[in-house]
Amino acid sequence: MATSSDGELEPKKSICPFCGVGCGLTYNEDNGKGTGWEAPVNTRGELCPKGAAAFEMLDADDRITQPMVRENGHLVTASWEEAMDRVVENFAEIVEEHGPEALGFFASSNCTNEENYLLQKIARKIGTNTIDNCARLCHASTVAAMGKQLNVGAMTNTTDDLGEADVFLVCGANPAEQHPVIFNSYLGAALRDGTEMVHIDPRENQTTQQADMHVGVTPGYDIPVLNAMAKVIIEEELHDEEFVAERTEGFEAFEEHLADVDVAENAELAGVPEETIRAAAHKVAEADRVASFTGMGMSQHKYGTDNVHALINLVLLTGNIGKPGTGVNPLRGQNNVQGAADVGASPSSLPGYQSVEDPEVRADFEEAWGFEPPAEPGLTEVEASHAAGDEIQGLYVFAENPAITEPHSDRIHEDLQEAFLVVQDLFMTETAEYADVILPGSAWAEKEGTYTNTDRRLQRVRQMRSPPGDAKSDLEIIAEFGRRMTDLEIDYDGAEAVFDELASVSPIYAGITYDGIGESYQRWPFYEGAESGVDILHEEEFYGGEKTAPFALVEHIDPGDEVEEGELVLTTGRVMQHFNSGALSRRTETLMRMRGEDVLEMHPTDAEERGIEDGDWVCVENERGEVEVEVAVTPAIAEGTVFMTFHYADPLVNRLTGDYLDPVAKIPEYKHSAVSVSKTE
Repeated sequence: MATSSDGELEPKKSICPFCGVGCGLTYNEDNGKGTGWEAPVNTRGELCPKGAAAFEMLDADDRITQPMVRENGHLVTASWEEAMDRVVENFAEIVEEHGPEALGFFASSNCTNEENYLLQKIARKIGTNTIDNCARLCHASTVAAMGKQLNVGAMTNTTDDLGEADVFLVCGANPAEQHPVIFNSYLGAALRDGTEMVHIDPRENQTTQQADMHVGVTPGYDIPVLNAMAKVIIEEELHDEEFVAERTEGFEAFEEHLADVDVAENAELAGVPEETIRAAAHKVAEADRVASFTGMGMSQHKYGTDNVHALINLVLLTGNIGKPGTGVNPLRGQNNVQGAADVGASPSSLPGYQSVEDPEVRADFEEAWGFEPPAEPGLTEVEASHAAGDEIQGLYVFAENPAITEPHSDRIHEDLQEAFLVVQDLFMTETAEYADVILPGSAWAEKEGTYTNTDRRLQRVRQMRSPPGDAKSDLEIIAEFGRRMTDLEIDYDGAEAVFDELASVSPIYAGITYDGIGESYQRWPFYEGAESGVDILHEEEFYGGEKTAPFALVEHIDPGDEVEEGELVLTTGRVMQHFNSGALSRRTETLMRMRGEDVLEMHPTDAEERGIEDGDWVCVENERGEVEVEVAVTPAIAEGTVFMTFHYADPLVNRLTGDYLDPVAKIPEYKHSAVSVSKTE
C-alpha cells in the first residue's frame, strides 16, 4: 500500500501523471492501487497499466527526502538553508561574472502549469530566456510547423469529435500502446463502427494490427511518401478545389513544386510499394472526413518540421480541417507537455505563445510583472546542454532527466559535470547523480495545480498527501528560490493564485478559472468574456483571424547518418508498459514485472545474415557509443531496421543517437541512427 510516514493517502479526484491523455485517477484504499473515475477523458473510468500503478512510485527506495549538496565529490544531506544558500550563492556569482545568460533552466513537462509558469517568470527576472522543456525533444518540430501554417501548435480537434472521421491517417505514432485510452475508447470505437485507418510507420505494432493499410516507410523517408500522395491527389484531380481556392494560398506554387515528383521513384526511395502510396492517397482524398495524427516518428528528425509541413499540406489539399472528425492532431507525450509550452517554458515565447521578440508583448508583460523580459530568444535544451561549462555555467533542472533523454548520452554525461548543476526532483535519477545541489520536491499526488492535456483541456490536480520527510512542494521550492535570487514579491496564496496571474497575462487562458474547471475541465483558447473555450480550431477562419493558410514547399533531405554497407538503421520509441526516461515507470514494481528489460527488435533476415538467433545478446555500436542488449527476432520490424525503446538506463539507447538538429525547431534526430550489430562473445 502506497503510504508514507506523513500519513495515508486521502482519495481525491486527480489526473494521471504519465501521458498527455489526461485520465482521471484516484486512490483505491481497498487495494492500494490507482483507479479511474468518470472523468472528462476516461469517461468510464478506464485506465492503462501505467495509470493503475501510478501510486507505487511515491515511496520508491531512492525517493529523496532531504536536500543534498556535493562535498569533496560526494553528495551528502544538508538543511534547506544550506542547500538553498549554495544554489543562490553560486548562481549569483555566475550572473556577476558571466551575465544572466550564463544560467539555463529546464522546466518540467511532468509538473503543473503553475510551477512552470513561476519558474519561467523567475528565469526572465534574472535576465535569461534560456528556459525550455522536454517538448524540445518530442514535438518542437510539430509546434513549429503548425505555428507556421496554422498559427498555433496544438491539436486542432478534440477526442470527442474524432469518431466522426471516415479515415484516420496516423503518421509516426502508435496510439494503441502510447495513448491506449484515447485509442481504445475513441479511435477504437470509431474503427469498430466502420472508420478506416491508414498507418504510416516503419514498425508493425498494436496500432498497425487494427489498420486497414500499413505504409511501412523506411525511417527518415516520410516526405517522399507524403509528397507522392499529394502528387497523386493533384494529378488525378482529387483535391478539394473549393477549399483550396477559398481557404489556402500558394497552391499554384505547391503544384509546380510537385511537378517533378516521380511517384515510383519516391516509393522506391521510401521502401514502399508504389501501389500502396497510390491507394493511401485515394483513401485519404476520397473520404468525406479524415482525421490526421502525428507523433514522434514524424517529429524526431533533423527535418522534422518539414515532415509535419508535408502532412499539413495533405490536410489543406483535401479540406480536412475546421470541422469534426478532421484536423491535425499531435498526440502529446508527457502529462503536461502541452501546458509547459502554453505557460512560457520556452526560449522564444512568453505565456500564451507570445513572442519574446515583440516589443509590444514585452511592454505588456512589463506592465503586468513590473519588469521587461529579455528580448533575445534563449538557447534550447539541447543547445544549453551542449554549452554547459562554456556559454552556460549554471543549470537548474526541474524534474527532467536529460542524462537519459538527450542524444549522444556519453556527451551529455560529460557536459552535466561542466556546469554548476541544481536538480529539483523526486528520485536519484541519472541526472541527479551529477548534481551539485539536490532539492527534493513533490510527486503528482502531493500537490495542487493544473495540467493541460493533448487536446487542450485544463484539469485540476489535487493533493492526496504531503511530501515525505523534509521534501517540500515544488511550488514552494521555486517560490523560495525566486525570493532569494531576485527582488520579485512572491507571496502567492497557493497554486490557484499563481494560476489567476497566469490567466491574466495569457489570452488563451484568460477565461479559465479553478472554479470553472471544478471536477471537469475547461479548454483553451478561452478568451476573456467568452462563455466557453473553443473546441474545434480553424472553423470559419484560421487561428489568429487569418482567412487562408499557406502550403509549404518541402522536399526530402537525407538523414544525418549515412548507412554504410552492413549497417542497420536504429529507430527508437515507446512501449505501453513504460514511459519516457523511465524515471517514474522504472520505479513502479508492477510495470517492471510486465517489462523489466529492453530488447532489440530485429528482422529475421538481418538476424540470419549475422548468425543471430532470438534471445541472443548482441553489441549495438557506432562512432558515438555502444550498448549490449538481448535480441527479439520479429518480422514486425522492417528489414534493414532495428528498434529499441528509450525507457532504460541500461541499455541506454541514446548512447547511439546523434546530435543532428532540425534547423527550425532544434529537435534531435532520434529516429535514424546507423549502427552495426554483432553477436557478443
